[in-house]
This record gives sequence, C-alpha cells and structure tokens, in this order.
Amino acid sequence: MSTAGGADVLTLDGESLSVADLQSFLESPRPVALSEAARLRMQRSVETVRAAVRSDRVSYGITTGFGAFANRRISPDQVRQLQLNLVRSHACGVGAPLAADRVRLMLLLKANSLAAGFSGARPEIVDALLALLARDVLPIVPERGSVGASGDLAPLAHLSLCLIGEGEARHQGRTLVGREVCAAAGFAPLALEAKEGLALINGTQLSLALALEGLLRAQRLLDSAIVIGALTVDGLAGSYTPFDARIHEASRSPHQMEVARRFRLLLTESAIHRDHENCDRVQDPYAVRCMPQVFGAVEGVLDHARAVLGAAINGVSDNPLIFGEDILSGGNFHAEPLAMLSDYLAIAVTELAGMSERRTDLLDRRVNPALSMFLTTEPGLESGFMIAHVTAAALTSENRTLAHPASVDNVTTSAGQEDHVSMAPWAGYKLERICDNTARVLAIELLAAAHALDKLEPLRTTEPLQQVHAFVRRFVAYQPGDHRLDGDIARLAELIERGEIADFLHRALRAAAG
Repeated sequence: MSTAGGADVLTLDGESLSVADLQSFLESPRPVALSEAARLRMQRSVETVRAAVRSDRVSYGITTGFGAFANRRISPDQVRQLQLNLVRSHACGVGAPLAADRVRLMLLLKANSLAAGFSGARPEIVDALLALLARDVLPIVPERGSVGASGDLAPLAHLSLCLIGEGEARHQGRTLVGREVCAAAGFAPLALEAKEGLALINGTQLSLALALEGLLRAQRLLDSAIVIGALTVDGLAGSYTPFDARIHEASRSPHQMEVARRFRLLLTESAIHRDHENCDRVQDPYAVRCMPQVFGAVEGVLDHARAVLGAAINGVSDNPLIFGEDILSGGNFHAEPLAMLSDYLAIAVTELAGMSERRTDLLDRRVNPALSMFLTTEPGLESGFMIAHVTAAALTSENRTLAHPASVDNVTTSAGQEDHVSMAPWAGYKLERICDNTARVLAIELLAAAHALDKLEPLRTTEPLQQVHAFVRRFVAYQPGDHRLDGDIARLAELIERGEIADFLHRALRAAAG
C-alpha cells in the first residue's frame, strides 16, 4: 500500500496483496492503482503475444481455438474476433446476481492477477477493471454456471462484457446496459487484443472470492463461539478446570492452547462459579468441556486457510502463461485447492454449529439444577426454549448434509478435453449457507445463555461476560415468559455476522497484551 495526495491507495503489483488488505478494502473501500513495475511487466508479456501472432506461432487461445477446439488454427487476421467471440459465447451464467461485495472482490482479484504480468493483457485492461471499482459500477454477474476448472468461465465472461460495452451493471441504484456501463466508469469500450479475452475469463476469481469470504466469516463465527460458549459455561454452572493451561500444554497443540487462553480471559472469576465450587458434579459434558479441543481444531483449519489463500490471491490462474518469450500451457485455472479448502472450512464451521446446538440442549435440559426445563418460568404452561432448540437442530442437520465435499464430484465438460473439474464455486456456496446457518445456531445459544444468566441473578457472571450480557440486552430484552423468539434470533445473528460479539474477545485480547 502507498500514500498519494493524502489518501491511502492500495497499489496492485500482482505480488503483495494480502488477506488483510482485502478485508480492509471491503470494510472501507479506498482508491486502487496499478504499480509502474506491473505496467512494465504486463507490456512485456503483450509484446510476446504480438510476436506470436506475427509469426503465426501455434499458441493455445492465441492462434488456436479453445477447449475441444484447441487443435483448430486461427489466422492472424481473426485473433481479435476470436477474443470477442470467446467473451460473448462464455456468458452463459444463470441465477441471481452476485452480491456487491463479491463482485468488488472479483474485480480486485482479477486486476491483481493480471498485474503479475504473465497473462499477455495490456495495462489498459487493469485500468478499466479498476475504473469500475473506483466508481462502484458493479457488473451484474449471475451466480451459477462455473465448475471451477478452466477457471470460473461464465461468471468472468459476464464481468468482462462490461469492459467491451456489452454487459450490464448496477450503479447508484440503477441498472446500466452496454456502453452506459463503460461511460459510467469513465472509459471507452475496449477492443480486445490477442489473448486478452482468454486472460479475463480464464481464472478462479469467483472461487477465490467465495473462499475468502468463507474464511473471514468463519473467523468471526469462531471468535463469537468462544464468547458465547463462555457465557454458556456460567449459565450451566460449569467448571473452569477444563480451561486450565496445564491441560492444554500437555496436548502440544498450539491452536488448542491459544483457544483455551482466550477462554481464560473471559472466564476470570464470578459469583456463579464460586457458588458451585463444592458441587458434586465431576465433569461437564463434552460440548462444554471439550470446547478448546474442538475450537482449536477449527482454528487450525483457519490458520491453514489463511496460508493457502494468502498465496492464492497473488497467484495467476490463467492459461497459457507468458514467461519472457515462452508461452506455456498448463492448468493453474484448476481450482481444486480452493474447492478442497472451502470444503475444509465447511466442515470446521459445521462443527461450531454442532457443538453450539448441543450446548443449547444442555441449557434446556436443566444440567444446572438452578434452572428449570427449557428455561421456563412455569414448566408445562410454558414451552420456553423448547422449539428454539428444535430450530438449532434443523439448521445443524442441514449443515451436516451441506458439509459433504463438493471437491470429490466431477462432470466432464468440453467434449472430454476438460475431463476433471473442481466444483469450487459450489463448495464456496455451500460454505456460505453453512455460515448463514451457524450464525443463527450461535444466536440461539446466545439467547438461551443470556436468559439463563438472568434467571441466576443475583449471582453474576465474570466482569468481561457481564459486558457481553449487557450488550445483548441492549438489542433483546429479557422476557421471562413465553414470547416470539424469531426476531430475537435474527437480531443476535446479525450482531454475530457483523463481528460485534467477537469484538468482546478482541477487547480482552488487547487488554491482555497491555
């Protein structure tokens, strides 16, 4: 990142973009520019492509057709028409348009990939992508139609149409069509040169955007689960012993040790804990006692995901690639690493929901003898949280079905030329749905745990958790009798999704760091 004219500018060079940069950009968009070094690299790759066309050298997608037509030669006077035909013919997406932030990510990731200088695309292509981003002219991209090998062809074709004056976009609440899109972004429709249509659509930017979003959401869900799980520990009059540092040091697992430390920052000392120090309960159920072990495993998945995606955002997923005077065909467009990663994240987030549902059941079934069944005031007359738990169970079951890996599936395409595909976008969409469900499952646990703490008064929880409880009560009032819970669940799920529950953990971590 550089600073120009007093404003922070995110400078793309195809090498140094980070997950933190992307997260920051989504939270607070700022100007994006192409580095001068990247411009030079891109121009050199363009010269290699032009030389291949002049010499009529056989180069995939430059002087040949695509996919199953890779053996069909294209004459030099047809190379521009080839690129135009490619973008038009591949715009076959169906379904609802992608969300605005997802399109912003795709624009940024595609620009950064081209900036690496291995794709034979002119700097003007990146300038146009960044112009769309700068003026928030967002291409309308149907969400379905990619199998995640040969890249995300259909979605990227729809995005690319906006560069040539044939696409659709949303801008300031309006739908723009054709040349209106380019005009709103401040550039004239581009005439694609050799290789440029292929460079634009042959990439994994949708699969990557989905995986990145999944990682960011999964981190918020894990951090929220730690805060909510800690509330439940006191709501159940659970033991603090399972979070003792010595237990986790014996595991030799750094992620487990760190998660247990985070719990200890929240489970400091409380009147509830003192009140049951001498009770005869020997051990809590696993969903309470084993949170550091399970959450530590989830943190390990997220740590792996950060490493994989940190590399992928600067990776080039085009084909063929240009290295000096060499034009090499390969398979970087194959999104199997992203498909497997999204599947892995899906499994991890599913486990967060699975444990949360179990803890809600424990709150309901009177594990803490100071509470009544289903957290009711008048058992039998009231149902309390009986059906809230049923909702959590329904969502948890749905997650387990959705967690079946997409990456093990395959449908051969392009007359057998593309005979193994990744299904990475579907893995990402399943992950998205699992994150949606998990936020709601955690919201139900949070609602139940807060209700339990109210019923335990005048005994109070720890000071950090009292702050969490007070925050929840700003949005959801304590109502001891039966009432509708759907609105309460939705409000708390939104707080979880925005990271506002996770923020209580982050504050505790900052305080501990001094």
